[in-house]
Amino acid sequence: MTVGGALLLIFGFIVFLCIAIIIWAVLIYNRLVSSREFVNEGWSLIDVQLKRRFNLIKNLVNIVKGYASHEVETLEKLTDARSAAYTDDPKERAAAEGAIGSALVNMLSVTEAYPDLKADGSFRDLQQELSQLEDVIQKSRRYYNGNVRNYNTSVQTFPDLI
Repeated sequence: MTVGGALLLIFGFIVFLCIAIIIWAVLIYNRLVSSREFVNEGWSLIDVQLKRRFNLIKNLVNIVKGYASHEVETLEKLTDARSAAYTDDPKERAAAEGAIGSALVNMLSVTEAYPDLKADGSFRDLQQELSQLEDVIQKSRRYYNGNVRNYNTSVQTFPDLI
């Protein structure tokens, strides 16, 4: 092999190696973008379900007001917690969701003292719909948490760390 042929072979190998590295970097980048989009999708699923829950809670509060108007403090706590949950910050949203859960449990326990309310068909329907929605929210949270875990693992491990 001549010197020119050897140089051409070395140059070809270097070009091939550069192209392989670029393709590898693009694949890693695309995988990270895809993982991040799965996280965003998971959060969107949760957000949609929480908005549905806010609307159900609003309807539930209106029905309870008709039967238990003197339970104003309990209803105000739930309404205040619901209002605080309108934020884009996931940490603040999680804290507000915890407060909503507590206030909702408190309100539902207060409604036990009102047999007419428990017999109301709209109240029962909303209560059942809220229960089913809580299951959907749980599933959405598991999906979101799994995607966050996968994304964080990808970001922190080799070769994606590079």
